[in-house]
Amino acid sequence: MSEPVWKKGERYVGIVTDVRFPNKGIVRVEGIDGICVVKNTVPGQTIAFCVFKRRNERAEGRLIEVLKRAETEIESDCPHFADCGGCTYRTLPYEEQLKLKEWQVRFLLKDLVSEECFLPILPSPVTEGFRNKMEFSFGDSVKDGPLELGLHKRGSFYDVLSVSECRIVDEDYRKILSATQAYFRSLKIPFYHKLRHEGVLRHLLVRKAARTGEILIDLVTTKEPLGSACSAKEPLGTGLVVQNYVNHMLGLQLQGKIVGILHTCNDALSDTIRNDQTNVLFGQDHFYEELLGLKFKITPFSFFQTNSLSAEVLYDTVRSFVTSGNELNNSVIYDLYSGTGTIAQLLAPVAKEVIGVEIVEEAVMAAKSNAELNDLHNCKFIAGDVLKVLDTITEQPDYIVLDPPRDGIHPKALEKIVAYGVPGIVYISCKPTSLARDLPAFLSAGYKVEKVQPIDQFPASSHVETVCLLTRE
Repeated sequence: MSEPVWKKGERYVGIVTDVRFPNKGIVRVEGIDGICVVKNTVPGQTIAFCVFKRRNERAEGRLIEVLKRAETEIESDCPHFADCGGCTYRTLPYEEQLKLKEWQVRFLLKDLVSEECFLPILPSPVTEGFRNKMEFSFGDSVKDGPLELGLHKRGSFYDVLSVSECRIVDEDYRKILSATQAYFRSLKIPFYHKLRHEGVLRHLLVRKAARTGEILIDLVTTKEPLGSACSAKEPLGTGLVVQNYVNHMLGLQLQGKIVGILHTCNDALSDTIRNDQTNVLFGQDHFYEELLGLKFKITPFSFFQTNSLSAEVLYDTVRSFVTSGNELNNSVIYDLYSGTGTIAQLLAPVAKEVIGVEIVEEAVMAAKSNAELNDLHNCKFIAGDVLKVLDTITEQPDYIVLDPPRDGIHPKALEKIVAYGVPGIVYISCKPTSLARDLPAFLSAGYKVEKVQPIDQFPASSHVETVCLLTRE
């Protein structure tokens, strides 16, 4: 007779039958009817885990150890994988990662989308060193240990692991990270303690363009002067600390070219990077990237797809969905949640006008600047919340493209979007659970799903992008 419930705090051994988005390993134990969700697992593993939350036949657990690896697993090529929280599927061959992500999208949407509408997942053109942006954190890996610069340990909010051999970035990132850590270690400048709210060093933001090779470095600290925190024998003034850091970075032998080194002050209590004030220490406060024949000016905090080469696959898919079978020469296209206006500018050549709406003002400024840079004069960008801005636009849309944040579309904004009744909508989702939540509103309004295209932009991670084409008679 099977047990009716899981026991909190109990150790169990079970098999991971599947992994649902995002990173939810479904574990079954012999003799227990229910399932337990355990993160950081892959299908086919036999694992030991401890239950920390339970609700009748369903529970949540923490992975203790992998007792038997899945037949599909391989050795990780990254020495940090066991401890780092940056990757999830590093022990799966890339083909298996793609199969898993495609299955996850299909499973989420299976009750909303016909089987024939699903297209095979599109892989990332590169699987190593693909990221064009990294936010490294300063901290320590053990209490009162030496200064570390890297990513948070898996499952930890405080402990930071130096990731000098990280595989999702290229060698330039690794050199910049190691050199920065060594420089500030030598000066014994303390990192910002999130509990005590004291210290100086917070983050290192590095961005590099895949096409142009231009690099932007942004050192994020509290407003406390760097020099006053220096405990070297001869305390250095703020100017010298910073200038020596700039010289240190410019002396690195890199494949790309550093075009700007910045210093951002952030006194927020939270661990997010907030721009209270940014000063240019060297060069400029932006760099340029190229996608599908267009050029884009990117600032430290403006949104841009993290994998440039896979972004080309994504945007080419969106463009083909919009233009396939549609006469758009005299049409008005809404690009809602437009970011820096990348999609709007790719659609501008085939439309009468493209109107982008984005809540982040810096992104809107960048979008306007990029449109001028690309000599596109039929793009209009509006800063504001989509929910409110839609009431102020006089031009009615003939087509709508949606690229909402991870949590999807606000229900009231969704009502307004559906009410336009345009014949075609392309929904770009970076979180398929949000797409699954929003789709019923479109279906109940008479739209049908024509195509669902999963795209992998984040190899080795649990994330997957999904492009959905909706049409209405």
